[in-house]
Amino acid sequence: MPEFAQGAEVTNGAKREARVALLARRRARTAAERQAAAVRVQAELTAVVRRLRPGRIAAYVPVGSEPGGPDLPAVLADALPAGAQLLLPVLRDDLDLDWAAWAGPEAMVAAGRGTREPGGPRLGRTAIAAAGLVVVPALAVDRRGVRLGRGGGSYDRALARVPAGVLTVVPLHDGELVDELPAEPHDRPVRAVITPAGGLHPLATPSGVVPHTSAGRTGGR
Repeated sequence: MPEFAQGAEVTNGAKREARVALLARRRARTAAERQAAAVRVQAELTAVVRRLRPGRIAAYVPVGSEPGGPDLPAVLADALPAGAQLLLPVLRDDLDLDWAAWAGPEAMVAAGRGTREPGGPRLGRTAIAAAGLVVVPALAVDRRGVRLGRGGGSYDRALARVPAGVLTVVPLHDGELVDELPAEPHDRPVRAVITPAGGLHPLATPSGVVPHTSAGRTGGR
């Protein structure tokens, strides 16, 4: 039994309840509300990319009511400096994440659970470790940086491979940055969120230090 299983039944029950409520709230948003939120989130992420000028980004393709809109990868790729690389996740059978380079919308293929992924060569699970900016999904994030995902654990495993000091950011809808979420020892915190109304919001790291994001890493190394 994994070491984080102690007390997991209570925590997981609270997580399930939170997921149900958050997903219902997202589904209730109108198409116009989602589009307006996507425009704001994309603008904020573009500003972050242009400020940091990373040599590699790891991001994802939003689906359904997720903030950022399905064209988020194209927007991020357009904001990258010349020669930089955008990686997108490829879900493995064990629910861990492999990575492949974005080569345009025409190179995306249908994947499981209604998602799309790059059809190009797989770069391995550790490819995320060379990213200078990591954009990950969540249903909500609290002010400690604890994120609530959909329960598969894929991004907790991926975030464990990201070096300390790299900016990890979650796009959210307004109202999804909350005071506290149920957490387990294996949960990996993120360093910032972006909301349509609030823009980029740095969060306290586990050491209590708020990350500085005005000057970024060059080249993602």
